[in-house]
Amino acid sequence: MVNQPIVKLFHRLLTVLGLILLIFNLQAAAALAQTEAAALAKAVQEIENLDALRSGLASTLEGKTEEPTLQTMKEVCRPVGMRAMQLGQENGWQVKQIATKYRNPAHAPDTLHARMALAKFQQDPELMGFWDRETINDQPGTRYYRRINVEQSCLVCHGGKDRRPQFVKENYPQDLAYDFQVGDLRGMYSVFMPDVKAVLQGALP
Repeated sequence: MVNQPIVKLFHRLLTVLGLILLIFNLQAAAALAQTEAAALAKAVQEIENLDALRSGLASTLEGKTEEPTLQTMKEVCRPVGMRAMQLGQENGWQVKQIATKYRNPAHAPDTLHARMALAKFQQDPELMGFWDRETINDQPGTRYYRRINVEQSCLVCHGGKDRRPQFVKENYPQDLAYDFQVGDLRGMYSVFMPDVKAVLQGALP
């Protein structure tokens, strides 16, 4: 004969254990959500800092009469790319500059979502940035897109096709990044942040 008090106690223990697991999972989910929110906010701020770096370096070209050279590009453009790479390495992100009219083929749109994002920015000049859910290289995650507008200083290298510096004509025969006007959409930054769970699972043997 089944001992009823023991059965009831067993059921109560199961119920308590279930509640404990539920509370733990909710707390873990809340903690993860807070972590993700902080990471998303950090990504936005870092990209704003990156754009400020780009704009500040490009402004050094204003008022200069000599034609930009390959050394100029190393001093003005390369630090932005290096900082983007550093951000990716420090945070486990994929940070890129993407454009339809690109100079470096590595900056071509890499996914259908990226092409759609560029089109979205083109259609809405007031849109500065937005988040999207994507899967890249079989990893699900969140991707932040932030527009890059053409400034006056950009036209030194990205103005009329015939007015491009000689080093651009010689080194970038497939160049598409010209004939811009101030205020045009130059391209966008993208930050892909893989889901924490996916990263952890990928690290398991």
